[in-house]
Amino acid sequence: MIGMLNGVVMDVGADVAVIDVGGIGFEARMTSTDLASMHSGQQVRVHTSLSVSQDALTLYAFLSRTSRTLFAQLQKVSGIGPKVALSLLSTLTPKQLAQAVADGDSAALSRAPGLGRKGAQKIILELAGTINMDEVAAGRSAARAQDPALLQCVQGLVSLGWQQRDAESAVAGVCEEEGIATPLGEDDVPRVLRLALASLDRGR
Repeated sequence: MIGMLNGVVMDVGADVAVIDVGGIGFEARMTSTDLASMHSGQQVRVHTSLSVSQDALTLYAFLSRTSRTLFAQLQKVSGIGPKVALSLLSTLTPKQLAQAVADGDSAALSRAPGLGRKGAQKIILELAGTINMDEVAAGRSAARAQDPALLQCVQGLVSLGWQQRDAESAVAGVCEEEGIATPLGEDDVPRVLRLALASLDRGR
């Protein structure tokens, strides 16, 4: 079983990325959010899940371990395959997905292409109480800690006199509210800094 890839992004498509690991190009299906944050030449570490069917071997990959865990949990629900699970994680962040299950919010889940209201209700019924919100939050924190551009934003706010805790909260908040994918690209840093600073100023 392939559990992780550590290599260089060779190509990013509409729904797949090709990652070069030691001269071998692995084609991995990924969420639209993860793909939007990747570019050719980027060094990445992705957590993977191999799906085996009668006619194909399909590798799915995620920038966060939390997303891969939720991907596996979703497929334990009867009638939910890897395509729908990936669609859900492309539509909702891990936190939003976990919260929707906890709140019984089938409308939020059914926004994912390929999943109807009945499927959403089945997910809630079978996964309610099984998703650890603390682990989801911890996974987000770990992913942020490995993002140099995001840390650059936090350090920029700290240099302007803000407390570390407030800076981290503001940066994480604007990324989630504005749908800015992490890890951040270099071009995202000025925008995130500007939005986070405005958020902190409003909270004075």
